Amino acid sequence: MTGNRIRRPDQSVRLPGWGSIRGRVAVVLAVPTCLLLALTGLAVSDRIHDWSAARATESQVGVLLQVQDLIRELQRERGLTNGLLGGAEAYRDDVHRQRARTDEARMSLSAAFSGESGDLPGAAASALRRAQLPLSGLISTRSGVDTGTADRAATLRFYTRAINGLIDAESAGAPAVDRRIAQGVQALQALARATEAVALERGSLNGVFAARRFHSGEYLDFTDIRATRVAALGQFRQLADSAQESALEQAFKTSAAGRVSAYEAKAESGADGSRLDVAPVRWWADMTVLVDDLHGVQKQVGDDVRARAGQVGDAATRQLIGFLTLGSLILAVAGGLAVLSARSITRPLGALADEADAVAGTRLPDVVKYIQEADPDTPPPADPDPAEVPGTAREITRLAAALRNVERTAVGLAAEQAVLRRNSTESLAGLGLRNQALLTRQLGLITILESQELDPDALAELFELDHLATRMRRNAESLLILAGEGPPTRPWPGTTTVAEVVQSAVSEVEQYQRVALTGVEPCRVRGHCVAELSHLLAELVENALMFSPPTQRVEVCGWRDGGEYCLAVIDQGIGMTAERMAQANALLSGKGSSLLATPTRFLGHHVVGALATRLGAQVELRPTEGTGVTAYVALPAALVQQPDISAATATT
Repeated sequence: MTGNRIRRPDQSVRLPGWGSIRGRVAVVLAVPTCLLLALTGLAVSDRIHDWSAARATESQVGVLLQVQDLIRELQRERGLTNGLLGGAEAYRDDVHRQRARTDEARMSLSAAFSGESGDLPGAAASALRRAQLPLSGLISTRSGVDTGTADRAATLRFYTRAINGLIDAESAGAPAVDRRIAQGVQALQALARATEAVALERGSLNGVFAARRFHSGEYLDFTDIRATRVAALGQFRQLADSAQESALEQAFKTSAAGRVSAYEAKAESGADGSRLDVAPVRWWADMTVLVDDLHGVQKQVGDDVRARAGQVGDAATRQLIGFLTLGSLILAVAGGLAVLSARSITRPLGALADEADAVAGTRLPDVVKYIQEADPDTPPPADPDPAEVPGTAREITRLAAALRNVERTAVGLAAEQAVLRRNSTESLAGLGLRNQALLTRQLGLITILESQELDPDALAELFELDHLATRMRRNAESLLILAGEGPPTRPWPGTTTVAEVVQSAVSEVEQYQRVALTGVEPCRVRGHCVAELSHLLAELVENALMFSPPTQRVEVCGWRDGGEYCLAVIDQGIGMTAERMAQANALLSGKGSSLLATPTRFLGHHVVGALATRLGAQVELRPTEGTGVTAYVALPAALVQQPDISAATATT
């Protein structure tokens, strides 16, 4: 059925914070901010990579220079050892001293490598570890040299393999931060191979000159070494800049380099195995100068690479700081915009909300009360000037205007409702007064007829008609009470007993035969409240009779409670739920209006509440033990005549 269709809860997906304007503004600004931060993060990541690569390059070049120092010492030890094995016993002391320098260079490299290997690329660190493994055979090689059991060619190959392994390890994992650094690292490696070729030539020919001739295959090794040197120097010249190339040319233009060229020319003449008269010491000294000069060029190239890496690292650091600052600025600007945007919306909306609360909580109720209590000809109050919020948007201004229109419409409706209510009340009051006047006349006529009638049956019918008219008069008085008119005009002089008041109330209900007075303590009430108290009790008794079985009687009892007097109307009927009893007690306390949407069967509660308010009495419904409801009425001391204590004592 369409009318009973069940609405499912809203299952739409909502973003966190979407329920508030601040949250929505934050979400709207968060999307472009996140995109900007993502782009900034990519730039920061790129700069971090450059900075890390530059730092690794600096560390690697530093280690490479330490490796070159070790290579240099190994080259010297190789050359001196080869000369010693060639027969030059004068080198023996130099060999021992050179071994100490080689070991010191190894220890320095190990210390530098362990301290900076964390910054090296993994491939470079692994390659350097593997390159140092052949050096573990250095002790046995030296022992063979000292005992004279070592072969000169095999010893030369051992040193050469160890040196080439170190040179090859230099090229592993070389970082390419930019083109100049990569080119500088390649130039450094090419120069290292050229220097090794020169140092190998020094060591090889040192043994040849000590032996006075080339042995089998040594001349071919000599030519291969020179070819390797020429190729490596050519590669270096292609990669080096002008300053580095000029330093290399200066190394080959020294007087020692010139004498080396002359020695090499003599060595070429010994290709046929003829005797070579070159002093090994002179060859070693001049060749060592050239090798040292080449090592100086290596250090210059290494320093240039490290300087360039430092520049790249500094530039990357500056850019990194710049991008981080930019990201922070983006966050700050986005946050500031979010706060300003939210405040520009929420502040006027908050002002409108405060104004709406003021309208709903104070202004509109005051205006409605003023209209209801004022005379019919009194004009309604003027519209209050709305509070203007400066700097608001057009939409919020329209919302404020709509709120003022709602307030004006509500005031207009309240005025119309007040007129309708006033007219309804006056109509009810007029109708009640007419009915009361007619019923009073009717009761007077019935009383005259009763006094003149002698037939018992007709007299009983007149008594029944009198009782019915009395009930109708009570209903007319209830109508006046609901209309807000004064108390019923039935004055009662002096005081009367509570029992008489209860009997008067019972006489105004239909099934009065079911009502029993049980345990009503003697007490007198003042005459001005007799009619209203009788009406109040009649409403409660009739309600008890209506909601109890026809065969069950309703009991009325009364007792003193200090200065007050309490009455109870007890029934054994169907009872009430706790919720409904709470609502009924609220009506009995005088709260609520009879013109509101209240079922007509509960109008008696409004009447009782209005009468209790006039009397200053308290009326409350409570559950009867077992089943049913008990209505308690507490009369204040002002309505009850206090007993004469001295008279009671004297009688006793």
